[in-house]
Amino acid sequence: MKKILDIVPYPYLPWFSGGQKSIGQFLEFLGVEAELTVAGTVTNDWTLARNYSGIPLLKKGPSRYWDLSLIRSFTLLIRENNYDAVIWEHPYYWWLAKRIRKRTGIKTIFHTHNIEYLRFKSNGKWWWPVLRNYERSCFRGADIVFFISDDDREFALSKWKIDPAKCFTIPFGVPIKEVPADKQECKGKIAAIHGIGENEKIFLFNGLLGYKPNLDAVLAILKNINPILLEKADLKYKIILCGKGLPEEYNGLKDYSDKNIIHAGFVDDIEMYFKGSDLFLNPVLSGGGIKTKMVESIAFGTTVISTANGAIGIDKKFCGEKLVVIPDNDWKGFADAVIRNVQANSITPSEYYEHYYWGSIVKRALKAMET
Repeated sequence: MKKILDIVPYPYLPWFSGGQKSIGQFLEFLGVEAELTVAGTVTNDWTLARNYSGIPLLKKGPSRYWDLSLIRSFTLLIRENNYDAVIWEHPYYWWLAKRIRKRTGIKTIFHTHNIEYLRFKSNGKWWWPVLRNYERSCFRGADIVFFISDDDREFALSKWKIDPAKCFTIPFGVPIKEVPADKQECKGKIAAIHGIGENEKIFLFNGLLGYKPNLDAVLAILKNINPILLEKADLKYKIILCGKGLPEEYNGLKDYSDKNIIHAGFVDDIEMYFKGSDLFLNPVLSGGGIKTKMVESIAFGTTVISTANGAIGIDKKFCGEKLVVIPDNDWKGFADAVIRNVQANSITPSEYYEHYYWGSIVKRALKAMET
């Protein structure tokens, strides 16, 4: 059994976003197959760590990203424990990783969750060119790079000429192996919570609503998609918007409560909402990287209607009819797709679970580490 150190640069326990969940579940399943230690921030709730031990080595504030004392701390930790490899989540600590490798000789792996500079560029951050150069240097210098999608891997190979022998796709995964059997039960629970009629369809959007790409997607639903759906007199539905962080100026979307909109905020059991919804709406236009909520929705048996940007990163050949992609900004086409698929009864293909089940993913990751 391999002995691995994983370094997570920001809080992820408990998780509130898809990115935090991606790291948390990856580590839970990796800890089953390897002897795993995770070094992270002091603000994590380490009692939630499963199948691995956690060490609070990183400070709370942003100064942790340039904390020079970490050179000595991680060097001693690695020498004392004789790890086979170290995995760095995201490229932010490349400056530290290369110094640690020089001192210890440890195999250095970067687990990326986006092409980060593209995400920040799409969000209008002026300093994206600096991050681009830093990120490219990281990929070139690492021993192995795990990409979250084939699209990101191909970008690194074609645009930055990264050695293909050290580039592997390790996607965001799901903790289940088959379509859940309690979808109707979950729909009934959601209907009871929110006062939804028995004959009404449930459409879902979920995400951290303070994150601009997600907030923009909510606004697209409210201003572009829902008005078209409201014109369809025989369509009985409610749109549930889940997620924390909606800015105060939107007043909890109370102005839309008479327009079939339900703002649920953060919910404790988002999986119940994925399973109980008839469709998942994903009108995301920016942000980069794979949309984890879409991967989960399909796994839980719910058809996804997505923009082209929102579908970036997911391997469409495994999705069957569970993913419907509409060109960006074609809101009429998006609404029409919702109407066409409201009675969809397709089944998530078994190949989807073979590809996206976390247990299979971590085994592929461990095999890649042997290169």
